[in-house]
Amino acid sequence: MTLAAPLNLLRQARARFTQREIAAHVGKDIKTVRRWEKGETPCPAMLEPALRDLLQQGARLKGEAHGSGAAQFRFIDLFAGIGGIRMGFEAHGGECVFTSEWNDFSTRTYRENYPAGDEHALIGDIVSFPAEDVPSHDVLLGGFPCQPFSIAGVSKKNALGRPHGFECTTQGTLFFDVARIIAAKRPAAFLLENVKNLLSHDKGRTFDVIVQTLRDELGYEVHYRVIDGQHFTPQHRERIIIVGFRGKTDFSWDDLRLPENGPRLGSILHRTDGSEPELPWDHDRFFDHTARCVQPKYTLTSNLWTYLQNYAAKHRAAGNGFGFGMAYPDSVTRTLSARYHKDGSEILVYQGDALRPRRLTPRECARLMGFPDTFRIPVSDTQAYRQFGNSVVMPVMREVARIMLPHVHTLLAEETRDGSKQALSLYA
Repeated sequence: MTLAAPLNLLRQARARFTQREIAAHVGKDIKTVRRWEKGETPCPAMLEPALRDLLQQGARLKGEAHGSGAAQFRFIDLFAGIGGIRMGFEAHGGECVFTSEWNDFSTRTYRENYPAGDEHALIGDIVSFPAEDVPSHDVLLGGFPCQPFSIAGVSKKNALGRPHGFECTTQGTLFFDVARIIAAKRPAAFLLENVKNLLSHDKGRTFDVIVQTLRDELGYEVHYRVIDGQHFTPQHRERIIIVGFRGKTDFSWDDLRLPENGPRLGSILHRTDGSEPELPWDHDRFFDHTARCVQPKYTLTSNLWTYLQNYAAKHRAAGNGFGFGMAYPDSVTRTLSARYHKDGSEILVYQGDALRPRRLTPRECARLMGFPDTFRIPVSDTQAYRQFGNSVVMPVMREVARIMLPHVHTLLAEETRDGSKQALSLYA
């Protein structure tokens, strides 16, 4: 990566912020920021996400976004996790008006990163929450968990004349709660995210129920695509994205900008050359800035490393592909999982032949998922690994939001003009 992008972002930030404000945001002192600005030292490429985040926050806080400071659209964040989907849509001027997340540890991280001015409700379990009490919104977002769908008995209910549809085929699953809120609030659009295997679950019947519910029962135009996060971060992570619109659009996945050559692991690893940012919210938790090295606790113990090698050798002998995944600076890693805290085996960072490999630190996991260094990690390492392993690749969400939102605004404008439905947008 060239240094032009972070330097240009720094110049944009200086048009809105003082050197002191920038220094505080990126975790450096004022003199360092001054040297970057004067070109005396290069502005590190790894600061690009933090500078972009600062510009986005500045647009919201200073009321510069779109002239009036009002949000372009309103959205709700269901099964929110730590807010990765939210962050992608906020980057395009959205305002979150409702959040649901049941996990207490995830809620703690979410509140830590979305505190000031975020006065809307953050509720726990969405299952018992009345759909009519959800605020009006333009876009529904949800990374809903995939639970087994039972569609047995639908034909029998037909014969008996009993009600069916999505209330029958999805009752008892968390997708039902997405469907009932869409049915009650009729947002202009939605985005749902799930694992790639949702397509093949139960021989494809699960996904068929989801699409039929959204398209046939609820009347939305539905589009879906599997997107690999490695276009934006050095991680092979395929997820299915389902988007829908309340009216007819010319939405096309061809509008996505997916870089052919994404970044490599070295771009997100802690730097030992003195350029690692000293984040005031991390201190030396993950990286020893005095010794310029990752904290020793992330290096595998001798016993664990021996176990993983023996485990891999046993499966190789049996003709299986199981084993650890060694990663190098030029690697694209395997998929980070929620079990990473157990042994780190899917992504082990090579430290040379003289040292045992190490796990990624939670800060590196955040970077691997596309979160900026301004993202706080207030929970234990174990909980942080679980949260990032369950999260989304944030830049994927930001890119999908980019191609969705013009169609959302068009739908809202057309409905307002035609008088067929009062638009929900703040700009209506």
